[in-house]
Amino acid sequence: MAEKDTRLLMLVDDEPAQCRLVSAIASRAGWRTIFARDAETAIAMLGTQDGMMLDAIILDEWAPGSDSAALIAELKARRPALPVLLLTAIGSTDSAIEAMRAGASDYLIKPVAAERLIAALSMAAEHSKDFGELQPLTEKITHPLGFDEIIATAPAYRSALAIAAKAARSRAPVFIEGEGGVGKEVVADAVHGASPRARLPLLKVNCGAIAPNLLDSVLFGHEKNAFTGAFDRRVGLVQQADGGTIFLDEIDQLPTETQVRLVRLLTENEIQPLGSPHSYRVDVRVISACNNDIAELLASGAFREDLYYRINIVQLRIPPLRERTADIPALARHFLARMATQPGLRSLGITDEALSLLKTYDWPGNVRQLQSALFRAAVLCDRDALTADEFPQIAAAVGRQLTTPIQMSEGIGVALYEQDGNLRPLEEIEADVIRLAIGHYRGRMTEVARRLGIGRSTLYRKLADLGIESNAA
Repeated sequence: MAEKDTRLLMLVDDEPAQCRLVSAIASRAGWRTIFARDAETAIAMLGTQDGMMLDAIILDEWAPGSDSAALIAELKARRPALPVLLLTAIGSTDSAIEAMRAGASDYLIKPVAAERLIAALSMAAEHSKDFGELQPLTEKITHPLGFDEIIATAPAYRSALAIAAKAARSRAPVFIEGEGGVGKEVVADAVHGASPRARLPLLKVNCGAIAPNLLDSVLFGHEKNAFTGAFDRRVGLVQQADGGTIFLDEIDQLPTETQVRLVRLLTENEIQPLGSPHSYRVDVRVISACNNDIAELLASGAFREDLYYRINIVQLRIPPLRERTADIPALARHFLARMATQPGLRSLGITDEALSLLKTYDWPGNVRQLQSALFRAAVLCDRDALTADEFPQIAAAVGRQLTTPIQMSEGIGVALYEQDGNLRPLEEIEADVIRLAIGHYRGRMTEVARRLGIGRSTLYRKLADLGIESNAA
């Protein structure tokens, strides 16, 4: 696909003079600007044809209709890979920090200098994917996880991952069911990564985030003048993924016409772009996912049975987080380690009291909600570790008072932090580790010493120094 000559910018601002200035500067660098006066208009425009082709958004701090950080968070939730830049006044450092924490790529001080604006737009363009309408479902902080790296102890989840790992080596379509936020994309990444196609593209599209009248063009492409507004020929995502994998999230949102085209792809390995007299053969593996019970859609005729049977060759169900609360401590520490790599954040621990609180909540938004809660807590925390005090909304939801001690849940491990978030003394932690090892290995001191990486004589000396009985459990 040829690179676009002109990039598309959305400016969210209701000041005519500033709109004229920004659009004039942007045009010098080859950007065309569309305008949204307020937050509601900006969100609505994401679903239009121009909105699907955006390369960047500039948001004025005082745009009507929304707090700027809230609007940025909403825009990033809908289009995670789309760069958002904030226009802010001199001295509004707090607003800039909040915007960056909400997902803004950069911020510009008003009145904006031409060279600064052009540089910021160029940087945004370099970091955006040049797939036209394609916008990845989520931005990755680290590389996708392999099957052996996914945190999963629940038998149902382990079973699903075992099936997925076996299926990964084949070309068979995979259908992933589960509530929103359970990690269906993580599994899709693992399937692709373990397949012979791992070195080829994995393209992702959220079918529910694209206007239905644009989905055919997004997936299968179109010829020039195929419909009103089709000024250029566009290669669809399926053809871009040739040799690799395409992940269709919220596949139940596909309109009937697009379902018919997908059936042809799965049965004949062929696609026909809109307005094209020719078909093209492609070799692409389809992984699809759905949040809803698709049986109801099948019964009502909203989802084609022939398509369902073709995407459902390998079926996986990912359990919700409330059914695998034992994974919460490991997930929390994993997310905190990832967050520590982000600008403006630092390495944080989490107390056993806080983990116990998180395990008590039922997490209707699943893993995605847990990650969001941890991120919010990490941004606001001024201690070395997150405590239950950082999760007042969670505490209120489970009906606990923060002043009431929460008992340590079984299996969380040795406590590293006091309830006030400060680290415990090293001597106390070491004593707890030794007691834990003695209990775990049932008093077999040779094995305890070997697992702790010390000699038996050193172990007995530590027992004496720390006042630990050798039969401690």
